[in-house]
Amino acid sequence: MPVGAPKSISDCARFFQEPGNARQRMYEALRAYFVGECTAAEAAERFGYSPGTFYVMCHHFRRDPAPVFFVSPQRGPQEQPKKSAAREMIISLRKRNYSVYEISEALKGSKTPLGPTAVGEVLRAEGFSRLPRRLDEERPERVGPAAEAVADVRSFQVAQGKFVTKCGGLFLFLPDLAALDLDGLAKECRMPGTKMIPAGHALRACLALKLWSVERKSHVMSLVSDAGLAMCTGLNVVPKKSYLSEYSGKVDPRKNADIVSSWVGRVADSALLPGESFNLDFHSVPYYGGDPVPEKHYVSMRSRSQKSILTFLAQDAGTHAFCYSNADLRKGEQSEEVFRFVEFWRRTRGAVPQHLVFDSRLTSYSALDRLDEMGITFITLRRRSPAILKEVALLPKSAWRRVELDVPGRKYKTPRVFEKKVTLAGREFRQLYITDLGHDEPTVLVTNDRGRSLPKLITRYAQRMLIENALSDSVRFFHMDALSSAVGLKVDFDMAMLVIASGLYRRLAAHMRGYSDAQARKIFRDLIDIPADVNATDAEVTVRLHSRAHLPILRASGRLDSPVPIPWWNGTPLRITP
Repeated sequence: MPVGAPKSISDCARFFQEPGNARQRMYEALRAYFVGECTAAEAAERFGYSPGTFYVMCHHFRRDPAPVFFVSPQRGPQEQPKKSAAREMIISLRKRNYSVYEISEALKGSKTPLGPTAVGEVLRAEGFSRLPRRLDEERPERVGPAAEAVADVRSFQVAQGKFVTKCGGLFLFLPDLAALDLDGLAKECRMPGTKMIPAGHALRACLALKLWSVERKSHVMSLVSDAGLAMCTGLNVVPKKSYLSEYSGKVDPRKNADIVSSWVGRVADSALLPGESFNLDFHSVPYYGGDPVPEKHYVSMRSRSQKSILTFLAQDAGTHAFCYSNADLRKGEQSEEVFRFVEFWRRTRGAVPQHLVFDSRLTSYSALDRLDEMGITFITLRRRSPAILKEVALLPKSAWRRVELDVPGRKYKTPRVFEKKVTLAGREFRQLYITDLGHDEPTVLVTNDRGRSLPKLITRYAQRMLIENALSDSVRFFHMDALSSAVGLKVDFDMAMLVIASGLYRRLAAHMRGYSDAQARKIFRDLIDIPADVNATDAEVTVRLHSRAHLPILRASGRLDSPVPIPWWNGTPLRITP
């Protein structure tokens, strides 16, 4: 139709029957419904709305005091002042081969700071394409992290002179590592190693980071320049994060089991693992990677089921040290894990465990029958079913017995107990109902310990909370939950390091007055996290700890001022002085 020519009647009718913009279409649809004879469904179908959308449109129209359909919206500004003001500087920097991130960094000091996204939009509008990948010498000069030396045992020398280290307290673990022959453990388990980083040195480097509570392996980069940490491992520098992640991938689950088995065998003659009683528990390590293999398990910390790595831990009840771990578990295998631990202890110590304490979800009732046949005493918590709760509620007051717990400092020391015989999986056990123990619901215990008194049974199960505390300590200090992503160590290898690290902390705490029951994070804060002056010569390595409030406890331990030959220093003695 020529410009300025009058419209025909059909064109004018089509203007109203086929609206060309959204506001007019809305107007015609509402008019057809409220004024015309169309139903809501017919009006929605005629003008291209879904029934639900049209009902919402009618709802808003009824509540709009002044609906506007024919006033054109005001046009906003056609340019962005900040981008326009910085456009010339952005173009100038791009001509000097600056990337969008470097341009954004340069603009931070100007009056018109822009982010990398805004800088990219300006460059695209001006017709600039993306920069090709550049060599380091082609990039603008800027301050960056220094490139540290590559870890190589052949470059290590004991006589390094005088230097200050942040990790002075780490030297306190070296006498125990020397006595337990960690290099021999790595050789016995056939751990991977190279000429630059032998197996013992690699294992010692991973363990040192665990002892120093490095949260993620990427955080080791803040410690690679610390000469004291490198000296503890016997290397010129600590291996970088990429090596640590790659190294854990070379260690298969069987070798991880061999590491734990060999460690338990090496501390058999010490008081670290007396083996009189054990606390057992599962722990779900949340998984944040993209691997589809991990299954969903209940994560108590988040009170939900999510992708996680199910781990099993055994703790010596006497010393609170972990003695067994397994992170190679799948759903349906949980109930058999207690027997894997029994076989592990039989293999390493020559006898089955004497006493086990665990939660109700750790194994099945049929497994309790098998444990009883094997002569293993156990105490476990039974789930509170509606039938059990009803039975407890119907018990007369005369059926309960009040007992006193010999636990100094405990708030609830006189619980009420009812004991009965119960048959589970064809075998008879003792079942205890306990109230007034500080819980809203009664506690139900099942045991095959037929000779121990009621107060001792209750007290022993209450001590099972020690493994809950140890798991909490491991999550917060040893960072169990921070290592299951794709950039960290494999969880099964990290759990093996956890067993050794917790044992070393417990061995050290046994010599420190007042710290035998302390958690690892308190030991680290008070006794390990100490800077030191190191004087390393061919004759002796002297570590002088800086003054701290808890230094008298270290002096009284008897572990200072006694030279100890360190094998990975070619026998050079270590002397720690306050």
